[in-house]
Amino acid sequence: MIIKIDSEQADLVRKLGWLSSVGIVLVACIFFGLAIGYYLDKWLHTAPWLTLSFLLFGMIAGFWNSFEIIMRCLKE
Repeated sequence: MIIKIDSEQADLVRKLGWLSSVGIVLVACIFFGLAIGYYLDKWLHTAPWLTLSFLLFGMIAGFWNSFEIIMRCLKE
């Protein structure tokens, strides 16, 4: 059985798809920032400074990207 949807419903599904990625983007940015900082600290023996710095950069990047996704969905 094929269900036909109009353009308004298709737009809603598209927006929900974008908004469902907000949590994944936030967690991924924080994780990658933490991982990069951790391994740089182990390599350069500067613990915990690079870990904390890159964790902060990852948090900022995650919130910025989440904000961008939400604003893009609100504009449409």
